[in-house]
Amino acid sequence: MKSSLKSRIFISLTDNFLVILASVITVICRPNFRLGDINLYYLVSFLIFLCIWMVVSHLTNKFRLGEKENQRSVLTSVFFSNFIILAIVSTIVFLFGVTGISRFMVFGTLIVGTILESIAGILYVSFQNSPFLIEWIGPEYINGQFRNGVKNGTANGEAAPNPVFNLSELAHHQKFLSLKKSITEEAGEEVASWVISQIDIANPKTLLLATSSRFNVDNQPEDTYTTIVNLTRINDTQRINKFFESVNAKLPVGGLFIGCGETYQLRKDRILRKYPLGLNYFIYSVDFFFRRICPKLKLTRKLYFLVSRGKNRLMSRTETLGRLFSCGFRITEEKRINHLLFWKAVKDIKPFYDYNPTYGILVKLLRVGKNGREFNVYKMRTMHAYAEYVQSYIYERNHLDETGKFKDDFRVTTLGRLLRKFWLDEFPMLFNVLKGDMKIVGVRPLSKHFFSLYSPELQQLRIRYKPGLIPPYYAQYPTPTSLDETQANEKQYLSEYTKHPFRTDIRYFFRAMYNIVVMKARSK
Repeated sequence: MKSSLKSRIFISLTDNFLVILASVITVICRPNFRLGDINLYYLVSFLIFLCIWMVVSHLTNKFRLGEKENQRSVLTSVFFSNFIILAIVSTIVFLFGVTGISRFMVFGTLIVGTILESIAGILYVSFQNSPFLIEWIGPEYINGQFRNGVKNGTANGEAAPNPVFNLSELAHHQKFLSLKKSITEEAGEEVASWVISQIDIANPKTLLLATSSRFNVDNQPEDTYTTIVNLTRINDTQRINKFFESVNAKLPVGGLFIGCGETYQLRKDRILRKYPLGLNYFIYSVDFFFRRICPKLKLTRKLYFLVSRGKNRLMSRTETLGRLFSCGFRITEEKRINHLLFWKAVKDIKPFYDYNPTYGILVKLLRVGKNGREFNVYKMRTMHAYAEYVQSYIYERNHLDETGKFKDDFRVTTLGRLLRKFWLDEFPMLFNVLKGDMKIVGVRPLSKHFFSLYSPELQQLRIRYKPGLIPPYYAQYPTPTSLDETQANEKQYLSEYTKHPFRTDIRYFFRAMYNIVVMKARSK
């Protein structure tokens, strides 16, 4: 807390009084003291000594007690300043041959003054938030001009209101300082600063946790908190979705949830930086296989959880955020701090309770089909788990690129890009063709969110027919490079198909095959 000018003046005047008091005590304690010993020369010498004391105290910031964190820092400041005063006075007395000044008085005043300053400084720091000192020196620190340790600005450059002492604000301020210290000790200063910038940590409706146990959330009272902060990374929680569901149950709609996790990319960066070249990639490969692949495979999943008990799991950014969305939250902010991904999420709805997340190599994706009926499309996995829940989030943040696909789509895996390049991810959709949900040539089956991006006219035209395995835009070269061009291409195809279904599909099929085989057109 920065010392105000008023507080420094008050401390300076108090210090003057203490030095005079120290001098009086020393005079009284002097052997054979007589009142007649005090003369004009003595008084002038004392005033010079007092000036040296004040100047040195000011230059060494002794009067800035409001900036001292504890009693130890106060004592350090007092002893350091007074040692310099002793050195200066000793130089004047001994080297310059100044006479008429009692050495007993000089050193006695210094010793007694140091003792009195130390006692007063310790009391000041210990009770600097007492009503008397706040009212006299700096009520602006707790009357609302300072919140969370930062002075609030006023709109349009208007002056802040006159300070009014408020005991409840004092309690709020003291609670804030205590919680800030706890967060700093648990997660670091940078995390504490970010959390403080997002919420009022001293609000009684804010719950601060550092736990991987769902019990510690379930054990909280109902209808009490509007914000929950958990500083323990979610990787150490055994049943992550259940933990998120418990947080969801304790918050009202619109409530905030701040948490963190270590994504596999952040862990990769941490491991590669921590260990020497060569060893770092070996350690990362072993860690990736055990913590990333083993939990996903049926053959190794039970063994993995038996050995690890779900601790230190490795998850992608997509899976982390997707789990939050599936549990009823909407991400409003992400922040990378200390190799961890922190998020700020808002409760929108109740959890979906998805008991069949898309984990395996073969996935089922819900798509809009004929007559608007939704059906499961079978594909090879090209995206991280829970990718379907993050689709609207990516669109809101990144929108679409020039090809009509999501820009900077972090949901696609490295292997997934390779599968898409050679169309391998599309082969399982032949099963949908055999089931009768799809045909060979036709508009691509879309997710509900992507379908909503199309024009209402094209939406109605699309659901009149089955979607297809080979989309019509591959019959055009170069293929459409925007969503508008794709819609125009699909509208043209559907118009032709309405008039001549069989002939249109045959023509589009051979055009598409030529562009794919000869012109090297690839899956988007």
